[in-house]
Amino acid sequence: MDINEYIASGILELYVAGALSEEENEEVYAMMLKHPEVTKEVLSIENAITTLAAAMANKDTSAIFEAIKEELNLTDEDADDEPKVIPIAKRNQIFLYVGWAAAIIFAAGLVFSVVQNNSLESEIEVVRAERESLKEKIYEANNDLTAANELLSVLRTKDIISVPLGGQAVSPESYAKVYWDKKSNSIYLDLKGLPEPPPGKVYQVWSLKLNPLTPTSLGTIDEFLTDTDKVFDLENANESEAFGITLEPAGGSESPTLEQLYTLGVVASTP
Repeated sequence: MDINEYIASGILELYVAGALSEEENEEVYAMMLKHPEVTKEVLSIENAITTLAAAMANKDTSAIFEAIKEELNLTDEDADDEPKVIPIAKRNQIFLYVGWAAAIIFAAGLVFSVVQNNSLESEIEVVRAERESLKEKIYEANNDLTAANELLSVLRTKDIISVPLGGQAVSPESYAKVYWDKKSNSIYLDLKGLPEPPPGKVYQVWSLKLNPLTPTSLGTIDEFLTDTDKVFDLENANESEAFGITLEPAGGSESPTLEQLYTLGVVASTP
């Protein structure tokens, strides 16, 4: 444990105030024996309490004695006659000690209250931070649910053309799926079946005309690693006859690298 954090935790103030359990008192005492700076801090706290108590206690009893004489209409000469007011002086001294004791108890209680208040404020900050984090997670979940519902609504439209893309020689186990909405000139790509691209590489999507083979880039999937559901949407205003996905250098290529063709699928002809 960092000794400065231990000193700043407030446990030493509670130790001086007598608000710790026996086990905690033993722990603090052991720390005092092990770390001189802890002992120094405890003495500093005790001195602070003593100073506060001294400031609160009335050390000058002469004013009280003079007030009592005035109340009893006694002169200085009368005060010297018998009987002398010795009992009053003794009681005054007792009250002085009681005042000191009360002041020390009050000061200790004040220290304890301050430490408790600081602890409570820290707990409130933790709760507030947890609440904000939960609100953010709920907000993100709601957004994800809304996006998922919108996507399902689109994919269930009867005008959507579904094109499965099978794995090719470089990665036979890969697969993907294209959902093509010709009315809105857009496609939705389900790329869950593709492996993570290596550093410096990105997947690039191609619209293909087959005769003659004419590829047109639909863009790169730059957020593949950070997207959790691996569903992406791209614009496609082409009369596509097939779709392919290749692995290209970051930034994409002007033409597909056929040696890195991961998936390919042909658009089924409509009757």
